[in-house]
Amino acid sequence: MWVIKIGGNAAVNAEAVLDELAAWAREGRRWVLVHGISAEADALGEALGHPPRYVTSVSGFTSRYTDERTRDILLMAYGRINAHLVAALRRRGVHAIGLRGLDGGLLQARRKEALRIREGDRILILRGDYSGTPIGVNKALLRELLGMGLYPVIAPMGLTPEGEIVNVDGDRAAAAIAAALQAEGLIFLTGAPGLLRSFPDENTRVPELCLEELEEAMAWAQGRMRHKLLAAREALQNGLPCVWLADGRRPAPLTAALRGEGTRIFAAPSPAPLGVPAGESEPF
Repeated sequence: MWVIKIGGNAAVNAEAVLDELAAWAREGRRWVLVHGISAEADALGEALGHPPRYVTSVSGFTSRYTDERTRDILLMAYGRINAHLVAALRRRGVHAIGLRGLDGGLLQARRKEALRIREGDRILILRGDYSGTPIGVNKALLRELLGMGLYPVIAPMGLTPEGEIVNVDGDRAAAAIAAALQAEGLIFLTGAPGLLRSFPDENTRVPELCLEELEEAMAWAQGRMRHKLLAAREALQNGLPCVWLADGRRPAPLTAALRGEGTRIFAAPSPAPLGVPAGESEPF
């Protein structure tokens, strides 16, 4: 069983991803799809007169500030994208089922009490944020759905123990789900060819890393790639053997990733070669 995270970047070739996922389903391979909505949410926020605000933590991670109004905009954006992904998969013959992370307690999260951000030379404390860190996954629910022949398509909005809806980083949500299910692997499909040593020069792609090299890579990785490395570290530390950072813009992106055309991150150094499967630190 595999967990696939498709980014909300408009550059990602969603049709190619869905074609491959449908082919995997016909071959009997099980998977869970987690999706983002960044471009959709930004456009919706602008249209509703509440444009997005991005902030940078003191540790250098840039993320969306999620006040209560933004959280509700995200719920709307996730609902639309999730519905369209499910419909597109069902047109391809896949028995997809759309879920939000809050449904059935699928994704439990701890709300961040405050964000420490950097603006210029100043350190500020932001309150009233509705983002959260994953603390639990209802793996029994996912296993039951998978056992029924359904393919979950998950919008990563979580629920706190107090019953509050929070926005959970999609990469970290995917990592938590993959670890809970002890998936064969986790694949992040992005708008880049993998981890770039000198962003944006695509000739500087890093083909492989191991877990012990991640901390150094997080110091020079740029933009959203830092979040993906953080999520990869969490997945590997919780038992996954390998995480892929793959180019979601190209045809057959999953096949290309498993052939080694992205960046592979292993739990241990010097792994055995991997091929296409035959079967089945806080940012704030």
